Amino acid sequence: MPAGMRKLVQPIPGTPLPHGILNACTTVDDVEDVHELMGVEWMALGCCPVLEWQDPCLTDDSPGEESPGERPEKHFCRPTVEHAAPITLYAGAECSTLGWTYTEAVAHARATMDLGEQHGLEAAFWSNRLTTDVVDLTPAAGPVSVAQGVAALEGCLAESYGGIGTLHVPAGVAALLGCCNVLREDPATGTLRTLAGNCAVIGAGYSAQNTGPGGIPAEPGTAWLYITGPVHIRRGPLDVIPDRSASVNIRNNDRRVLVERTYVVGTTCTVCAIQVEACA
Repeated sequence: MPAGMRKLVQPIPGTPLPHGILNACTTVDDVEDVHELMGVEWMALGCCPVLEWQDPCLTDDSPGEESPGERPEKHFCRPTVEHAAPITLYAGAECSTLGWTYTEAVAHARATMDLGEQHGLEAAFWSNRLTTDVVDLTPAAGPVSVAQGVAALEGCLAESYGGIGTLHVPAGVAALLGCCNVLREDPATGTLRTLAGNCAVIGAGYSAQNTGPGGIPAEPGTAWLYITGPVHIRRGPLDVIPDRSASVNIRNNDRRVLVERTYVVGTTCTVCAIQVEACA
């Protein structure tokens, strides 16, 4: 049948991956305060250690009648100021005005954003935050197994943060996490968690990047895993640009519409990374 006789039908719908960065592992707040969307800063919470105090008067080392000398002191931790910068994503649609109305173009761009914003945000967060200011745990001998990598990452986070953290995993490695029961689904929340209780984000956008500290691409057959503290996402409203009349290029009669949204993605304390073998 000639191509011109094909019947136009509705696009094939899609569903974002269920364990991506905009799902239950992270806190997502929809905000409209433009000041929050320009970037935020906060005093880090949970990164200072809680230490044991041993009273010298109650130990066997008590000096008794002798001069006590230098008295032990309690240590105070000065919280650090952390910050998160804005990330702006957009999805554009272009078509001839003969085939598309403005309303149809906006609907298509919105649908593109709905399906792809998680992928785009994961890629941006990976390259802008995870690969910078990070502790690389990869041993001198090279990449380790996935299970060994997760164990090392959880140990690294536990040394600096006592709460539940977030494991960041490229989608291309996700299947390997089931081989040793590294992750289990929490039936109450639908999240994927390790035995230690850390939550896992499985990101298609992470797979698109798959770079190590400093943005260096992973070697063939390997992948990078990261772990952070909790992840908090501030998400702005969806803006449609431009308005109806300005969307048409009068030179070629094409219509262009895009939707745009700004996010601020923050995490806390140490970021740790390790390179793993992407094979069973």
